Amino acid sequence: MKNKPKYNMWQNAGYMIREAWLHEKSVLFLCLAAAALAVTSSVTELYVTPALLGKVENAASLGALLGTIGGFAAAIILLRGLSAYVDRNTMFGRIVLRVQQANHIVRKMAVTSYANLLNPDFLKKYAQTREATNSNDSSAEAIWNTLTALLQNGVGFLIYLCLLSSLHPLLLAVIVATTAAGYLVSKRINEWGFRHREESEGYIKELHYIQGKSEDQRLAKDIRMFGIRPWLEELYAKTMRLYRGFIRRRESTYLWANLLDIALTFLRSGIAYWYLISLTLGRGLPTSEFLLYFSAVSGFTAWITGILEHLTTLHQQSLELSSIREFLEYPEPFSMEGGKSLPRGPYEITLEHVSFRYPEGTRDTIHDLNLNLRAGEKLAVVGLNGAGKTTLVKLICGFLDPTEGRVLLNGQDIRDFNRREYYGLFSAVFQSFSVLEATVAENVAQSVEGFDRERVSQCLAQAGLSKKIDALPKGMDTHIGRKVFPNGVELSGGQLQRLMLARALYKDAPLLVLDEPTAALDPIAESDIYRKYSQMTAGRTSLFISHRLASTRFCDRIIFLAEGAIAEEGTHEALLRRGGGYAELFRVQSQYYQKEAGANEG
Repeated sequence: MKNKPKYNMWQNAGYMIREAWLHEKSVLFLCLAAAALAVTSSVTELYVTPALLGKVENAASLGALLGTIGGFAAAIILLRGLSAYVDRNTMFGRIVLRVQQANHIVRKMAVTSYANLLNPDFLKKYAQTREATNSNDSSAEAIWNTLTALLQNGVGFLIYLCLLSSLHPLLLAVIVATTAAGYLVSKRINEWGFRHREESEGYIKELHYIQGKSEDQRLAKDIRMFGIRPWLEELYAKTMRLYRGFIRRRESTYLWANLLDIALTFLRSGIAYWYLISLTLGRGLPTSEFLLYFSAVSGFTAWITGILEHLTTLHQQSLELSSIREFLEYPEPFSMEGGKSLPRGPYEITLEHVSFRYPEGTRDTIHDLNLNLRAGEKLAVVGLNGAGKTTLVKLICGFLDPTEGRVLLNGQDIRDFNRREYYGLFSAVFQSFSVLEATVAENVAQSVEGFDRERVSQCLAQAGLSKKIDALPKGMDTHIGRKVFPNGVELSGGQLQRLMLARALYKDAPLLVLDEPTAALDPIAESDIYRKYSQMTAGRTSLFISHRLASTRFCDRIIFLAEGAIAEEGTHEALLRRGGGYAELFRVQSQYYQKEAGANEG
């Protein structure tokens, strides 16, 4: 059973109207103007032929006839010109409102609690908000077309109802009944595509995926080396056959909706013709009035159909707008705005009986772990892949809260603090990092202007990047990447990691976290970073995560994680003397490096 949206159709319409009133009032006024002009144009065009025919029936003079034609022509030209002007100018405010919603979504995604990014429900709502804001046809903008059309059709319905009120009520009842019946049945049939949208989207997704892979430059060598082009073509053809079969089933279903609409239109028009002809023959209804009423019957039907269709459209758009509101109001598990202010340093972090299990996980990643990270200490956390090292970093940094136990800062639970202020205590280099297509200096300082260039240079030197940066065309003002700036440079993986080290050093936070900082470096570069490690971490608390045990000898203390718990603890020499899991892993890694060195010498 699907979850019911938090907000209904009218609540979401009211929400968008309030947003427009607060930020872009012109959108509301232009919607009213567009609806009024459309209804006025429809009524004006309705009366053109009957009015001219009436003049002819009454033997009006040529001048009167030409005057009537000229008057209607001028009115229609004026109305269409005004409508075109309104249509052209109404889109600007609507775009502003849609972009504003998109900006709210981006900001929510950027500042939300990290735990939300692991929540499938949160991520699903985020995907839905993207669909609701990514184009002019998306709900956050298209709703104004729908509301304008509803207003237009509603006013038109009332005007035509007044016009046809002199006719027999049974005729109006037949028109309303056949129109509503045709709409409801056609709607049910036409919703076949909506009910099977996941199947359709699946085929389209597969086709785009295969096409994308065939054009991906990263696969160009594999495609040519292994001759996999025929395989890709076979996959594409197979999916296309299935998609064509789906289209045939859909169109054959829609055919019934079209046949039903033709039958009901024939029935409705036949009854209207019969009734109006009987009035003409029996009561002497003028031909001009016959034409007026018959045209009004068709227009009345169109207004009813328009109301029903746009109510359905508004309901569908409301579902997406509700997703936007629910996403923006998604609860934050951390105190991102309130909370206590941080205590003064130096800082000590303590984990008390901490356990953590990821959503939908079957076992704890970290289990009943106790740890004290003392102020000014250099602590290394090592272990095999999957031991829980990165999860431990996320808990210490406050990206995750324990499912059991507490993380303390100077003896106080970090959940009591303002989480954004808490993040300010850390400088970090993670396994996956963000490099923007900006200058080297801007990436280090994470600022466009007003930063300390001398300090940027010092941090680059500490990270071992000075020679590389000095050799670039514009030095630290050289852009990284070529997607935005054609004259930018591409840095290697190791150089990017050094750049991230420089960025962490520039922040100069009291706690430094290095999560696998040498993963993309060769052994020589890795050794160079290790020699500088003590210098880079002097005077500050540092946490160093690695699966390469050669790095740990520079640290004051080492903890060896296994299955989410501390298996061993001590200095590098003490753990080697102990002869446990750490010593065995170090022995295996040492053999690997010796073999690699021998191979390089050979």
